[in-house]
Amino acid sequence: MVENPTGPRGPSPARARLLRTAADLFYAEGVHAVGVDRVITEAGVTRATFYRHFPGKEALVVAYLEAADRAVRAAVGEVPQEPGAAAGWLTGMTLHVADELCRPGFRGCPFINAAAEFPDPTSPVRRVVREHRDWLQGVATEALRRAGHPDPPEGGRRWTALRDGAMVSGYLDDAQAARATLRDAVEELVRAR
Repeated sequence: MVENPTGPRGPSPARARLLRTAADLFYAEGVHAVGVDRVITEAGVTRATFYRHFPGKEALVVAYLEAADRAVRAAVGEVPQEPGAAAGWLTGMTLHVADELCRPGFRGCPFINAAAEFPDPTSPVRRVVREHRDWLQGVATEALRRAGHPDPPEGGRRWTALRDGAMVSGYLDDAQAARATLRDAVEELVRAR
């Protein structure tokens, strides 16, 4: 578990700088390509400060992914109960993903990228990736269930596959085309009642 020292006003500024710096570097260059020394230097902290907040690099990677997970959850909110609102919520969550594909510096999904660098499915990094993916598919499935989809579990799996494909395509190919394809495919999925 990652240590989270806090002061009277929340997490320490040094920890926040370390996480922000690590997030920028890990996302832009890859986790294995960026060493702890570089994160420490660019965050402007000492080695002792780093180790006071994180027992090692893997704990920093876990904290980076946990922060990314919290950001996604906060951005999309809760699935509404009402069928039309639930369908609209899933469309909105899809548009949130689609908009990410077209932002400057987009390099794919941080969770997919991290999973590719940590092949051991029992590692703490892969645990965080799995938890995020389970949540994503779970909320998509629940939105489809509330919207009246005939097979919510299958629909949730399809939504996840569409999202994953768009994330990869948005990075490797034409981001605008990936965005449009994702949007159109999910609209079809939501209409399947």
